Amino acid sequence: MPCLLYKPNNPFHLSMHITTPFKTMKLIIPFTIILILSTLIVTASAATAVLDTEGKTVRTGVQYYIRPAARDVAGGLILASRNGSCPLDVGQARSGADLGSPLTFSPVNPKAKTVNLATDINIQFEVGTICVQSTVWRLTGPQEGTGRYYVTSGGVKGNPGIDTLDNWFKIEEFMGTYYKLSFCPTVCDTCKPLCGDLGIVIENGQRWLVFSTDRPFPFEFVKA
Repeated sequence: MPCLLYKPNNPFHLSMHITTPFKTMKLIIPFTIILILSTLIVTASAATAVLDTEGKTVRTGVQYYIRPAARDVAGGLILASRNGSCPLDVGQARSGADLGSPLTFSPVNPKAKTVNLATDINIQFEVGTICVQSTVWRLTGPQEGTGRYYVTSGGVKGNPGIDTLDNWFKIEEFMGTYYKLSFCPTVCDTCKPLCGDLGIVIENGQRWLVFSTDRPFPFEFVKA
């Protein structure tokens, strides 16, 4: 398109560009509009929306359950305590029939209305607890003795940057049908965070969500 507008095929077209700037402007304006629209289309196609079990877009601020792919093993995600004290940690309900507790998702862009793949998001349980900490997720660790990084509560929603680096997670596609959670925040240009998937470990019969580089936790979104 630019070649057709700015490199005409004969001298007559060239003289028209030189002597009639108004006509040239009329050509440039539509071209500018086309360029802007093309950019918007490319940007929109690059952002892939996350879908729930009904095939609908997962919306910001709307409550959803995270239902595991393997429901014969355990249920959805909940808040529980690993050591009998606060803050609470993110684990799995023991029964596969238990959907767990509802969650909301807040993208790093506060104006976003939908949740997209590979975008930094805050995740928050929409439940009351006995602890004073928030129910926003954050990654903590390494745990002394095990070296594990656990997903716990007490995070901060919004305010992207170095001070909230451990509060940001991402949703990725998994096996074409399900999703997985990962930790690799991009809210700090000078930071070098850990990067990997979130998976499940079993400790004393209870299943906990942890940072794991080799065993993701596949799931789907069920609207609450």
